[in-house]
Amino acid sequence: MISVLAMQFLALVLTLTASAGAFATAEEESGGEGKPSEKQLRQLGERMYRQGSQTDSKPMRAIVAGDVLMDGRMFTCVNCHRRSGLGSEEGSVITWPINGKELFIPRRRTGAWNPKKANRGPGAIERWTLPPQYRAADARPAYTDESLARLIRTGIDPAGRKLSSVMPRYVMEDGEMAVLIAYLKTLSAATDPGADGETIRFATVITDEVPKEERDAMLSVLQAHIDARNTQTRPHLRRARRGPFYKTEKYGAYRKLELDVWELQGPAHSWRDQLEAYYQARPVFALLGGISSADWAPIHEFSEAHEIPSIFPLTDRPVVSDSDWYTLYFSKGLYQEGEAAARFLSSGKGAEGRPLLQLYRPGSAGESIARGFRETWQKLGGSGLVDRPLPTGEALTDQGWRDLFAGHPSPVVLLWLDGEEVAAAIASGELAAAGTIFASSGLLGDKPGLIPEQMRDTLFLTHPRSLPGENGIRLRVVQRWLKARGIPATHLDIQARMYFLGWMLPGAIKYLRSEFYRDYFLEGFDMMTDQNYAIAVYPRLSFGPGQRYASKGCYIVRLGPGDAPDLIKASRWVIN
Repeated sequence: MISVLAMQFLALVLTLTASAGAFATAEEESGGEGKPSEKQLRQLGERMYRQGSQTDSKPMRAIVAGDVLMDGRMFTCVNCHRRSGLGSEEGSVITWPINGKELFIPRRRTGAWNPKKANRGPGAIERWTLPPQYRAADARPAYTDESLARLIRTGIDPAGRKLSSVMPRYVMEDGEMAVLIAYLKTLSAATDPGADGETIRFATVITDEVPKEERDAMLSVLQAHIDARNTQTRPHLRRARRGPFYKTEKYGAYRKLELDVWELQGPAHSWRDQLEAYYQARPVFALLGGISSADWAPIHEFSEAHEIPSIFPLTDRPVVSDSDWYTLYFSKGLYQEGEAAARFLSSGKGAEGRPLLQLYRPGSAGESIARGFRETWQKLGGSGLVDRPLPTGEALTDQGWRDLFAGHPSPVVLLWLDGEEVAAAIASGELAAAGTIFASSGLLGDKPGLIPEQMRDTLFLTHPRSLPGENGIRLRVVQRWLKARGIPATHLDIQARMYFLGWMLPGAIKYLRSEFYRDYFLEGFDMMTDQNYAIAVYPRLSFGPGQRYASKGCYIVRLGPGDAPDLIKASRWVIN
């Protein structure tokens, strides 16, 4: 329910600011009655919670360390209580949940028994006599609007206890306070779609241009993890039914997992409608894996619009964003290679004041690398970059290559093209005068031998994976796992990444306990320790609050001698 005080306050704001147009759109959407809708109230409260901005967009005011008045945008609620509102731990500081489900009921002491739940749910007690230590009084009574407002302003809870000074005290008018409290009442208050008392339903997305062998490699590993999880769930459910009450929450996250396959057909502009149809027919809690060689943007935007977590899709063309929340990628894909090349050159290794000539074909994979280089180079204060997009579908003659390099003496050449085109550019002879050449090992594919040995001293390759031979033990673990389940080892890069997703998934589900909220599910991944064991494709995957690209680096390598040249490190792991 929305507070009457909040409605009155927002109506007043609408009246006072209508002339400036600040709430004109909101007033129209709410029917022109001068009252905001529930959606508008929630958006305003959400902005206060996440951004530290008042309803008039001015910064909230926070008092820290007892008497220091600060800009509230530096001390937002979300920083500690997280997006889900379910709290966090940082060293010895425990931040308690402040979501709607928890605030307005009494908080039990650790180990205390709630007699109202004695005969409900897994682990319920029917014939137990509770010992005295489990009859402890509540740690605090339920909050009311008034006692919650007092806590936010003074740091004193309903039991009269003064909270740690780590929590800021906020200077807020009654109307602003009402908006924030109305938002907290809705925050993580009801289980998200796709999860119920018995099942968590997931989906994986596959686009139709993906070869069948790659599709099957991804799907077989993912389904094997789901099946294994469902097998392990049975004994936990038996324990929960028969065990004492304190196991109720511990085993509360155990559910049967279901995996739907959402296959997308046709051009990318039609994918959104297909995704909407799948979701309306059977809502899912999250998307797992998925594979596409095309731009992942339509699927990413669907996840953002419906606030559906999407965990580790297999794509080299992810959406690169500093603010989007709901997709956790392995890396920034091709974009990340451009970033690494820019950082390598900006450190003084190869550029030395020479012009930079960047070649790629619009709409190709190379364009994503070029964009990563261009944007990073600009952020680093670089200059002298000349972009030369090549005509789509038109092979260049030797004269065409000569024309491209005309007027650019001894340039650094960023050649974001596939292996055969790189070889053709080198064969033209125009690159002989280049100071340094950059290309992508991924785009070069299995054709590194096409590069003449006499050119390999000036050629650098971006390589966003572990080097061959680095992760032999980890790959053998994946191969044994596949063999034990009768899955052919066909595309180890794909299968190793899906193996890792399956490795991480149980921890994220266990983290949920009995709180089935999508934001909390993502926070489970955020809080996981960095990984360098179960992943056989990258040197390391790093996690942290709000981080959405787990692999953050790239090697710069050279080619060794011979027809099947080794990759030789020219840099350490370049961190972006």
